Amino acid sequence: MMTTLRAIFKTMRPKQWTKNVVVYAALVFDGKFLELPLFLKTTALFALFCLISSSVYLLNDLADIEKDRQHPQKRHRPLASGELQPRYAVFATIVLVLFSLPAAWLLDPLAGLFLAAYFVMNVAYSFWLKHMVILDVFTIAAGFVLRVAAGAAVVQVERFSPWLYVCITLLALIIALGKRRAELVALEGDAGNHRAILDEYNLNFLDHLISLTTGATVVAYSLYTFSAQNLPENHLMMLTIPIVIYFLFRYLYLIHVRQLGGAPDELIFKDKPLFFSAAFWALAVVVILYVSNYHP
Repeated sequence: MMTTLRAIFKTMRPKQWTKNVVVYAALVFDGKFLELPLFLKTTALFALFCLISSSVYLLNDLADIEKDRQHPQKRHRPLASGELQPRYAVFATIVLVLFSLPAAWLLDPLAGLFLAAYFVMNVAYSFWLKHMVILDVFTIAAGFVLRVAAGAAVVQVERFSPWLYVCITLLALIIALGKRRAELVALEGDAGNHRAILDEYNLNFLDHLISLTTGATVVAYSLYTFSAQNLPENHLMMLTIPIVIYFLFRYLYLIHVRQLGGAPDELIFKDKPLFFSAAFWALAVVVILYVSNYHP
Protein backbone atom coordinates (compact mmCIF):
# COMPACT_ATOMS: atom_id res chain seq x y z
CA MET A 1 0.00 0.00 0.00
CA MET A 2 2.76 2.46 0.92
CA THR A 3 4.52 1.71 -2.37
CA THR A 4 1.31 2.51 -4.27
CA LEU A 5 0.77 5.74 -2.32
CA ARG A 6 4.34 6.84 -3.03
CA ALA A 7 3.86 6.05 -6.71
CA ILE A 8 0.60 8.05 -6.79
CA PHE A 9 2.27 11.00 -5.06
CA LYS A 10 5.16 10.88 -7.51
CA THR A 11 2.72 10.83 -10.43
CA MET A 12 1.01 13.89 -8.93
CA ARG A 13 4.31 15.71 -9.68
CA PRO A 14 4.65 17.85 -6.54
CA LYS A 15 7.68 19.58 -8.08
CA GLN A 16 5.28 21.17 -10.58
CA TRP A 17 3.19 22.73 -7.82
CA THR A 18 5.48 25.77 -7.84
CA LYS A 19 3.58 26.96 -10.94
CA ASN A 20 0.55 27.55 -8.76
CA VAL A 21 2.23 30.31 -6.74
CA VAL A 22 0.87 32.74 -9.35
CA VAL A 23 -2.46 32.59 -7.48
CA TYR A 24 -0.78 34.91 -4.97
CA ALA A 25 -0.24 37.60 -7.63
CA ALA A 26 -3.52 39.37 -6.96
CA LEU A 27 -2.99 39.23 -3.20
CA VAL A 28 0.45 40.83 -3.47
CA PHE A 29 -0.14 43.39 -6.22
CA ASP A 30 -3.53 44.46 -4.88
CA GLY A 31 -1.87 45.45 -1.61
CA LYS A 32 -3.59 42.80 0.53
CA PHE A 33 -0.70 40.49 1.29
CA LEU A 34 -0.74 41.42 4.99
CA GLU A 35 -4.45 40.69 5.44
CA LEU A 36 -4.43 37.28 7.16
CA PRO A 37 -7.95 36.07 6.18
CA LEU A 38 -7.26 36.77 2.50
CA PHE A 39 -3.80 35.22 2.75
CA LEU A 40 -5.31 32.03 4.20
CA LYS A 41 -8.01 31.93 1.49
CA THR A 42 -5.39 32.35 -1.22
CA THR A 43 -3.26 29.62 0.36
CA ALA A 44 -6.28 27.31 0.37
CA LEU A 45 -6.82 28.13 -3.31
CA PHE A 46 -3.15 27.38 -3.98
CA ALA A 47 -3.58 23.95 -2.37
CA LEU A 48 -6.70 23.24 -4.45
CA PHE A 49 -4.91 24.18 -7.67
CA CYS A 50 -2.10 21.82 -6.66
CA LEU A 51 -4.60 19.00 -6.26
CA ILE A 52 -6.56 19.68 -9.45
CA SER A 53 -3.35 20.06 -11.48
CA SER A 54 -2.18 16.75 -10.04
CA SER A 55 -5.40 15.13 -11.24
CA VAL A 56 -4.54 16.42 -14.71
CA TYR A 57 -1.01 14.98 -14.48
CA LEU A 58 -2.49 11.61 -13.49
CA LEU A 59 -4.91 11.80 -16.41
CA ASN A 60 -2.10 12.75 -18.81
CA ASP A 61 0.05 9.83 -17.72
CA LEU A 62 -2.88 7.45 -18.04
CA ALA A 63 -3.55 8.65 -21.59
CA ASP A 64 0.13 8.54 -22.61
CA ILE A 65 1.33 5.29 -21.00
CA GLU A 66 2.44 3.68 -24.25
CA LYS A 67 4.14 6.81 -25.63
CA ASP A 68 5.87 7.44 -22.30
CA ARG A 69 7.34 3.94 -22.40
CA GLN A 70 9.22 4.93 -25.56
CA HIS A 71 10.51 8.21 -24.07
CA PRO A 72 14.09 8.26 -22.66
CA GLN A 73 13.01 10.08 -19.45
CA LYS A 74 9.26 9.57 -19.17
CA ARG A 75 9.60 5.77 -19.30
CA HIS A 76 10.68 5.96 -15.65
CA ARG A 77 7.36 7.46 -14.55
CA PRO A 78 5.35 5.15 -12.24
CA LEU A 79 2.59 4.34 -14.74
CA ALA A 80 4.91 3.85 -17.71
CA SER A 81 7.34 1.71 -15.70
CA GLY A 82 4.59 -0.45 -14.19
CA GLU A 83 5.27 0.75 -10.65
CA LEU A 84 1.69 2.12 -10.45
CA GLN A 85 -1.34 0.19 -11.67
CA PRO A 86 -3.73 2.24 -13.85
CA ARG A 87 -6.76 1.46 -11.68
CA TYR A 88 -5.17 3.17 -8.68
CA ALA A 89 -4.33 6.20 -10.80
CA VAL A 90 -7.95 6.38 -12.01
CA PHE A 91 -9.23 6.18 -8.44
CA ALA A 92 -6.82 8.91 -7.28
CA THR A 93 -7.87 11.15 -10.17
CA ILE A 94 -11.55 10.81 -9.30
CA VAL A 95 -10.92 11.54 -5.61
CA LEU A 96 -8.85 14.65 -6.36
CA VAL A 97 -11.46 16.05 -8.75
CA LEU A 98 -14.45 15.31 -6.51
CA PHE A 99 -12.72 17.02 -3.59
CA SER A 100 -11.12 20.00 -5.32
CA LEU A 101 -14.04 21.32 -7.37
CA PRO A 102 -16.65 21.51 -4.56
CA ALA A 103 -14.04 22.83 -2.10
CA ALA A 104 -13.13 25.65 -4.49
CA TRP A 105 -16.81 26.49 -4.96
CA LEU A 106 -17.26 26.73 -1.19
CA LEU A 107 -14.16 28.92 -0.92
CA ASP A 108 -15.48 31.33 -3.56
CA PRO A 109 -18.01 30.53 -6.31
CA LEU A 110 -16.19 32.56 -8.98
CA ALA A 111 -12.83 31.02 -8.05
CA GLY A 112 -14.56 27.63 -8.22
CA LEU A 113 -15.66 28.38 -11.78
CA PHE A 114 -12.11 29.32 -12.75
CA LEU A 115 -10.80 26.11 -11.20
CA ALA A 116 -13.42 24.08 -13.06
CA ALA A 117 -12.54 25.88 -16.30
CA TYR A 118 -8.88 25.09 -15.68
CA PHE A 119 -9.67 21.40 -15.26
CA VAL A 120 -11.94 21.20 -18.32
CA MET A 121 -9.41 23.07 -20.45
CA ASN A 122 -6.62 20.74 -19.39
CA VAL A 123 -8.72 17.67 -20.12
CA ALA A 124 -9.33 19.12 -23.59
CA TYR A 125 -5.59 19.74 -23.85
CA SER A 126 -4.75 16.17 -22.88
CA PHE A 127 -6.89 14.69 -25.65
CA TRP A 128 -7.19 17.37 -28.37
CA LEU A 129 -5.56 20.76 -27.92
CA LYS A 130 -2.03 19.44 -27.44
CA HIS A 131 -2.21 18.21 -31.04
CA MET A 132 -2.94 21.71 -32.44
CA VAL A 133 0.14 23.72 -33.32
CA ILE A 134 0.43 27.11 -31.55
CA LEU A 135 -2.91 26.55 -29.80
CA ASP A 136 -1.13 24.01 -27.61
CA VAL A 137 1.20 26.63 -26.10
CA PHE A 138 -1.62 29.16 -25.80
CA THR A 139 -3.59 26.61 -23.80
CA ILE A 140 -0.70 26.21 -21.37
CA ALA A 141 -0.49 30.00 -21.03
CA ALA A 142 -4.24 30.21 -20.45
CA GLY A 143 -3.82 27.88 -17.48
CA PHE A 144 -1.62 30.46 -15.76
CA VAL A 145 -4.10 33.24 -16.48
CA LEU A 146 -6.93 31.20 -14.96
CA ARG A 147 -4.84 30.69 -11.82
CA VAL A 148 -4.32 34.43 -11.49
CA ALA A 149 -7.98 35.16 -12.19
CA ALA A 150 -9.03 32.70 -9.48
CA GLY A 151 -6.67 34.40 -7.04
CA ALA A 152 -8.15 37.77 -7.99
CA ALA A 153 -11.65 36.44 -7.32
CA VAL A 154 -10.71 35.17 -3.86
CA VAL A 155 -9.26 38.49 -2.69
CA GLN A 156 -11.88 40.59 -4.52
CA VAL A 157 -9.28 42.79 -6.16
CA GLU A 158 -9.68 46.55 -6.27
CA ARG A 159 -6.40 47.79 -7.75
CA PHE A 160 -5.05 44.84 -9.77
CA SER A 161 -3.69 46.21 -13.05
CA PRO A 162 -4.77 44.50 -16.30
CA TRP A 163 -1.15 44.89 -17.44
CA LEU A 164 -0.26 42.07 -15.07
CA TYR A 165 -2.52 39.69 -16.99
CA VAL A 166 -0.60 40.62 -20.15
CA CYS A 167 2.76 40.06 -18.44
CA ILE A 168 1.67 36.71 -17.00
CA THR A 169 0.32 35.55 -20.36
CA LEU A 170 3.59 36.42 -22.10
CA LEU A 171 5.75 34.82 -19.41
CA ALA A 172 3.59 31.69 -19.55
CA LEU A 173 4.09 31.56 -23.32
CA ILE A 174 7.85 31.66 -22.77
CA ILE A 175 7.48 28.71 -20.37
CA ALA A 176 5.39 26.74 -22.87
CA LEU A 177 7.70 27.49 -25.80
CA GLY A 178 10.73 26.64 -23.67
CA LYS A 179 9.23 23.25 -22.93
CA ARG A 180 8.63 22.56 -26.59
CA ARG A 181 12.21 23.54 -27.37
CA ALA A 182 13.58 21.30 -24.61
CA GLU A 183 11.60 18.35 -25.96
CA LEU A 184 12.94 18.88 -29.47
CA VAL A 185 16.52 19.09 -28.24
CA ALA A 186 16.21 16.05 -25.95
CA LEU A 187 14.49 13.80 -28.50
CA GLU A 188 16.30 15.10 -31.59
CA GLY A 189 15.06 13.41 -34.78
CA ASP A 190 12.72 11.06 -32.92
CA ALA A 191 10.61 13.84 -31.37
CA GLY A 192 7.52 13.26 -33.48
CA ASN A 193 7.24 9.63 -32.40
CA HIS A 194 6.96 10.71 -28.76
CA ARG A 195 4.76 13.79 -29.19
CA ALA A 196 3.15 14.22 -32.62
CA ILE A 197 2.83 18.01 -32.29
CA LEU A 198 6.63 18.31 -32.27
CA ASP A 199 6.60 17.54 -35.99
CA GLU A 200 4.95 20.96 -36.41
CA TYR A 201 7.83 22.78 -34.69
CA ASN A 202 11.54 23.23 -35.27
CA LEU A 203 14.24 24.98 -33.27
CA ASN A 204 14.48 27.95 -35.60
CA PHE A 205 10.74 28.64 -35.37
CA LEU A 206 10.66 28.21 -31.58
CA ASP A 207 13.70 30.44 -31.10
CA HIS A 208 11.98 33.18 -33.09
CA LEU A 209 8.83 32.85 -31.02
CA ILE A 210 10.78 32.88 -27.76
CA SER A 211 12.69 36.00 -28.83
CA LEU A 212 9.49 37.74 -29.91
CA THR A 213 7.69 36.85 -26.69
CA THR A 214 10.67 37.84 -24.55
CA GLY A 215 10.80 41.29 -26.13
CA ALA A 216 7.05 41.71 -25.69
CA THR A 217 7.37 40.71 -22.03
CA VAL A 218 9.98 43.41 -21.37
CA VAL A 219 7.80 46.05 -23.05
CA ALA A 220 4.62 44.97 -21.25
CA TYR A 221 6.30 44.85 -17.84
CA SER A 222 7.91 48.24 -18.43
CA LEU A 223 4.55 49.75 -19.34
CA TYR A 224 3.08 48.23 -16.19
CA THR A 225 5.73 49.75 -13.92
CA PHE A 226 5.13 53.33 -15.03
CA SER A 227 1.46 53.31 -16.03
CA ALA A 228 -0.42 51.12 -13.55
CA GLN A 229 -2.57 53.28 -11.29
CA ASN A 230 -2.21 51.06 -8.23
CA LEU A 231 1.58 51.50 -7.96
CA PRO A 232 3.30 53.97 -5.61
CA GLU A 233 3.58 57.49 -7.02
CA ASN A 234 7.35 57.43 -6.46
CA HIS A 235 7.72 55.16 -9.54
CA LEU A 236 10.19 52.93 -7.69
CA MET A 237 8.70 49.88 -9.41
CA MET A 238 10.57 50.94 -12.53
CA LEU A 239 13.77 49.94 -10.73
CA THR A 240 12.70 46.29 -11.05
CA ILE A 241 12.81 46.40 -14.86
CA PRO A 242 16.57 45.54 -15.04
CA ILE A 243 15.97 42.56 -12.75
CA VAL A 244 13.29 41.21 -15.09
CA ILE A 245 15.53 41.78 -18.12
CA TYR A 246 18.42 39.99 -16.41
CA PHE A 247 16.15 37.05 -15.55
CA LEU A 248 15.00 36.71 -19.15
CA PHE A 249 18.51 37.13 -20.56
CA ARG A 250 19.84 34.54 -18.13
CA TYR A 251 17.16 32.10 -19.27
CA LEU A 252 18.06 32.67 -22.92
CA TYR A 253 21.72 32.16 -22.05
CA LEU A 254 20.95 28.84 -20.36
CA ILE A 255 19.02 27.40 -23.28
CA HIS A 256 21.17 28.76 -26.12
CA VAL A 257 24.70 28.74 -24.70
CA ARG A 258 24.61 26.21 -21.89
CA GLN A 259 22.15 24.00 -23.81
CA LEU A 260 20.36 23.12 -20.56
CA GLY A 261 16.90 23.20 -22.07
CA GLY A 262 13.66 23.31 -20.19
CA ALA A 263 11.21 25.90 -19.00
CA PRO A 264 12.04 28.66 -16.50
CA ASP A 265 9.92 26.97 -13.83
CA GLU A 266 12.29 23.98 -14.04
CA LEU A 267 15.58 25.78 -14.55
CA ILE A 268 14.99 28.23 -11.72
CA PHE A 269 15.83 25.56 -9.14
CA LYS A 270 18.88 24.37 -11.06
CA ASP A 271 20.57 27.68 -11.81
CA LYS A 272 21.49 29.91 -8.84
CA PRO A 273 21.67 33.24 -10.74
CA LEU A 274 18.21 32.57 -12.20
CA PHE A 275 16.83 31.66 -8.77
CA PHE A 276 18.35 34.61 -6.95
CA SER A 277 17.25 37.08 -9.60
CA ALA A 278 13.66 35.85 -9.19
CA ALA A 279 13.96 36.00 -5.39
CA PHE A 280 15.48 39.50 -5.51
CA TRP A 281 12.67 40.69 -7.79
CA ALA A 282 10.04 39.31 -5.40
CA LEU A 283 11.74 40.99 -2.44
CA ALA A 284 12.02 44.30 -4.31
CA VAL A 285 8.32 44.19 -5.23
CA VAL A 286 7.30 43.59 -1.61
CA VAL A 287 9.53 46.39 -0.33
CA ILE A 288 8.27 48.86 -2.95
CA LEU A 289 4.59 48.03 -2.46
CA TYR A 290 4.50 47.58 1.30
CA VAL A 291 7.43 49.55 2.75
CA SER A 292 8.21 52.50 0.50
CA ASN A 293 4.47 53.20 0.11
CA TYR A 294 3.71 52.91 3.83
CA HIS A 295 1.92 55.89 5.42
CA PRO A 296 1.29 55.57 9.20
